[in-house]
Amino acid sequence: MGIIAAVYRGMGEMRFPAVVMVLGAFIQIPLSGALILGWAGLPQLGVAGAAVSVVVTMGLMAAVLLGRLTGSSQLLRLHLSRFALQGALFADIFRVGALASLSPVLTVLAIAAVNVIVSGFGASALAGYGIAARLEFLLIPMVFGIGAAMTAIVGTNVGAGRVARAEQVGWTGGALAAGLTGSIGLLLAVAPGLWVGLFTDDPETFSAGARFLQIVGPVFLFQGLGLALYFGSQGAGFIQWPVFAALVRFVVAIGGASLAAYGFGLGLDAVYACIAAGMLLFGAITASALRLGAWRRAAPAH
Repeated sequence: MGIIAAVYRGMGEMRFPAVVMVLGAFIQIPLSGALILGWAGLPQLGVAGAAVSVVVTMGLMAAVLLGRLTGSSQLLRLHLSRFALQGALFADIFRVGALASLSPVLTVLAIAAVNVIVSGFGASALAGYGIAARLEFLLIPMVFGIGAAMTAIVGTNVGAGRVARAEQVGWTGGALAAGLTGSIGLLLAVAPGLWVGLFTDDPETFSAGARFLQIVGPVFLFQGLGLALYFGSQGAGFIQWPVFAALVRFVVAIGGASLAAYGFGLGLDAVYACIAAGMLLFGAITASALRLGAWRRAAPAH
């Protein structure tokens, strides 16, 4: 479903897939309840019902999106009768997509590794970190709305040789994403209870989650900036620097946190500081690459 939605975004059509996804969410929520609890005569599947509802809803959304693409009213019309596998197209897709897929993998691995490190400080610390780190995952779909548009617009302009405009789009989108995530981070750094308090009233758990937001929250803006430029770099066809930045973030966050916890016996604040440093470097390196002309080197000669 995500790939089909990306085709729409590449055509500049953002509204229709967004409407389909919103309607799909409204279907999935009651369907999950019905399949978990056995409402309306449906089988009571327990937790497995939630998984079934996701598969059914995603299938319906994919069918609607694909069905419209085969219609005659679209700028791009799919002719299923002409379907054929072409090695050159696979090469073009994987040239960017295979490398780009490493960045989210590194993000997930980093959070999983930090979970292991934080677990050494006790169950309350682990629970508090889990609550606060969930917010980092929520930043990704927030930035995605900006980043998805950037991928299409940057790709169009770079392909047309209008690299200066593509760079302007990159800086504008990056600033919007940084402003969005940065304002959330600063707000919760000042008032962490607005988030952590939703999930726990245990003092130790609350303290661990609050300290994460107070230390890492102020650099959320670099996370937003880096993510937005990561999407823009996909459109430019030059993803090496954002992936390198994600790798640096992983090494600094995990290596630094491991050294702080196991090597020097420092506290949870030191672990969080390493996470913040990695996040800052992710945004700074990605932005520096754009500033130094990474997208210009990716542009085709005209």
